[in-house]
Amino acid sequence: MEGRPTSAARRLAALASRRGSLATTAYTQIRDEILRGTFAIGDILSRRRLAELLNMSFVPITEALQRLEAEGLVESRPRIGTRVRVPTEEDIRGTYVIREALEVQSARLCAVNITASEKKQLRKSADHLDQLYQAGQSAVDPLFLFSVHTYHMQFHMRIAELARCPGLSVAIEKEQVLVFNWLYDTTANRTVSPPNFHAKLAAAICSGNILKADEAMRAHIQYGFEQVLERFSNVKLSNAWRSRSADS
Repeated sequence: MEGRPTSAARRLAALASRRGSLATTAYTQIRDEILRGTFAIGDILSRRRLAELLNMSFVPITEALQRLEAEGLVESRPRIGTRVRVPTEEDIRGTYVIREALEVQSARLCAVNITASEKKQLRKSADHLDQLYQAGQSAVDPLFLFSVHTYHMQFHMRIAELARCPGLSVAIEKEQVLVFNWLYDTTANRTVSPPNFHAKLAAAICSGNILKADEAMRAHIQYGFEQVLERFSNVKLSNAWRSRSADS
């Protein structure tokens, strides 16, 4: 019948959908390995090796790397290759400024809009997160540390959701500020936080006092910033930015 897709069109659509799915899978797995520290700052990312590792063709790997480059996690140079991006001090400072602006506003709105039952949930999540961080101080299992960072990101995204301003949540995800915070902590090997660090933040937000929530979130984000800068300045790149193709 006229207007109905042909079998060839359906096959092409299925192939495009599968390719998109593979690219998304590749993106997630490569990003997670960067956040775990398996691929460290400055490490060369060979498409050939990634394709072998993930059992995929070059096409989804290339699309995944292009997305990661657009988000600022990797960088490429013509005829040289792709590596995990090495952030400058200006990059790190800029990320902290944007994160502070977005998350402080989230805390302020959350303090106004959070319900009684949500307060209990947020406090419980904060206590659990602090326990995970305490356990992580002596942990050597990268999978455990990965789970701690994942829970930490979810905790902060929950505050943004409870602010009941969808645009803020979208902006935080779009700017990747929590992902970059995770990357910086991983690179700086920063796994320690003060006792009740997140419980105190949750208490300030749940107080319903906008100024307390503002002050607590601002201090929370700024904590350890100079330490991260100092440790980043001492990071040794595990691979040089080579003058030949990384896929050779």
